[in-house]
Amino acid sequence: MDIRLPKRMDGHQPDVLIESRQITIIGANGAGKSRFCSALVDELGDKAYRISALKALFPSSSNVKPLTGSIEDLFNRMNESNPLVKNLAETEFDKLFFVMLNDEMRELMNFKAHQLMGEKVEFPKTKLDITVKKWQEVFPKNKMLRENGKLMFTSEGYEDKYPLRRLSDGEKSVLYYIGAVLYAMPDAAILVDDPETFIHSSIMRTLWNVLEQLRPDCTFIYNTHDVNFASSRIDNQCVWVKEFDPESVAWDYEVMSSSRNLDTALLDLLGSRKPVLFVEGDEKHSIDSRLYPLIFPEYTIKPLGSCNKVIETVRSFGDLKGFHQLESRGIVDRDRRSDPEVEYLRNKNILVPNVAEVENLFMLEGVVRAVARYKHRNENIVFPKVKKRIIEMFTRELKQQALMHVRHRVKRDVEVRIDQKFRNISALEEHMVELVSEINPRGMYDQLCREFHTYEDNGDYASILKVYNQKLMIGESNVPILCGYKNKEDYIRGVLNILKSNNVEATAIRIAIKECFGLTEQASNDQKTEN
Repeated sequence: MDIRLPKRMDGHQPDVLIESRQITIIGANGAGKSRFCSALVDELGDKAYRISALKALFPSSSNVKPLTGSIEDLFNRMNESNPLVKNLAETEFDKLFFVMLNDEMRELMNFKAHQLMGEKVEFPKTKLDITVKKWQEVFPKNKMLRENGKLMFTSEGYEDKYPLRRLSDGEKSVLYYIGAVLYAMPDAAILVDDPETFIHSSIMRTLWNVLEQLRPDCTFIYNTHDVNFASSRIDNQCVWVKEFDPESVAWDYEVMSSSRNLDTALLDLLGSRKPVLFVEGDEKHSIDSRLYPLIFPEYTIKPLGSCNKVIETVRSFGDLKGFHQLESRGIVDRDRRSDPEVEYLRNKNILVPNVAEVENLFMLEGVVRAVARYKHRNENIVFPKVKKRIIEMFTRELKQQALMHVRHRVKRDVEVRIDQKFRNISALEEHMVELVSEINPRGMYDQLCREFHTYEDNGDYASILKVYNQKLMIGESNVPILCGYKNKEDYIRGVLNILKSNNVEATAIRIAIKECFGLTEQASNDQKTEN
C-alpha cells in the first residue's frame, strides 16, 4: 500500500511511502506524534483501522463517531441487527469478544443447517478458533476452554478455572491484538498505538511477527516508544516526528529508510529533547549510569559500555548533525591517559575527569567532607584519616602504578608509530627494533616514579586520585566506616541518596564532581538555561 504522510511545515509536498508493509512513527513527547497519527488516519479514509490495547481494556466515554470497520463499528452494527440479544459491553475488549462469539454462533448455526440438509461441509474454523490457537502459542502454559457457553481459562499445574476478566492485562492485550487484527478490513492500514503497552519485551517481536504474517494484505503502522521493537521491524520505514505547528496543522518530520540501519543509541534518543551525555557502563549495574543522571540532570544519560564506544558514538553523533537536533557529549574515565590525550578528547566533546576512574569521584575531598557532615561526623577528623590512608596505599603500590602507566603509554605509542606504510618486512623489523630506544620505557618509568614520589611527599591528595587506579580504594580507605556506612556499596548508595535529596550536602557533592570535570556550577547553570 502507498501511504501519503501528513502536511509538512517546510511547504514541501508530503512524503509518499511506496508499497509500505511496516511503518514506525517515533518522536519526542509533545512533538505532535498523536496528532500526526490522527492526520494519517484521516488521509487513509476507509482503509484506516486503528487499535490500542491501552484504550481497549478500559471503558471510554468518548462520543466520537467510530471509524468505519472498527471494532466499535462492528459491535454497534451487530448489536443493532440482533433483536433478541442486546449487549451492554463497556470496553472495546469486551465488544471484540461479543463480535467473535456472535460470529462463532452464526458459523455453528450455518454448519448445523447444512448438516440438517444432508450437505457435507467442513467444520467451520472461526476467528475465535484462530485467536485461541495463536494466543496459546504465545502463552503455551495457558489454555482457553469452552464450557456451558462460557469462555474459561486455566494454567498448567493449576486445577482452578477462571473467567476472562481475571486474565492479566498482558494476556488480555495479546488476545485483543490477535482478534482485532483478524477483523481488519482487506488491505487495511492497521495503525497500532503503543504496541508495547502491557506486553513483556520477551514476546513483543514474536507477537507482531505472527500478526503481520496473519494479515499479509495489510500495512502495519506502529506509533511506539519502544526502540528495540522499532529496530526489529525488518521491512520498516521509520518516520521521526520532530515538531507540530498547530496554526498551519503541519509537521516537521523525517523519513528514515530503515530503523535497522540507524545506530540504536540515536534511535533511542529521538524521543528526548534534552542534550545527550554518553557514558561508560550499562544501564542497570554500573556506577556511571547511577551517578551521572544526578550530577547532570540537564542531560539525557545513555550508557554505552566501553570508553571506545562512547568516543565513537559522540563522533558519529557529531557527523549526523544534519539529521538530528540533539547536542551530545561523552564522559570517559581518565584511567592512565596522559595530559595530551585528555586534552585531545576534551576538544572532541568528551569530558574527562581529573581522577583516574569513576569510583575516585566518591573519594574527592569535597564529597567525603559533605558525606561526613550529612552523617553528623566531624569532617575535620574524617577527611584527614581518609587522606592519610589513601597516601599510604598509594605509596605501597607506587612502582606498580607507574609500571601500569608506562604500559598504557607504550602501547599507545607503538600503535601510532607502526601505523604507517613500510617498503617491506625488513623495514618494519628495523623500525620495531628502534622503537625501544625511541620510546624509552625505562626513562618514562623513572620520570613517573619521581612524579608520584612528589605527590606522596607533598601529600598531594588530588594528584594521587588523578593517577591512582584501584577498584578497592573506597573500601580499603575506611571511608565508609568513618562516615557511618557498613561497606563500599552502602557508602556509594549513601552518596547517591544524598544527591537525590537535593539538600546543601547534595549541592556540595555536585559542585565537587563538576569541578573535577573542569565545570563550574555557574557554567553548568548557564548551559542548562541555554538548553
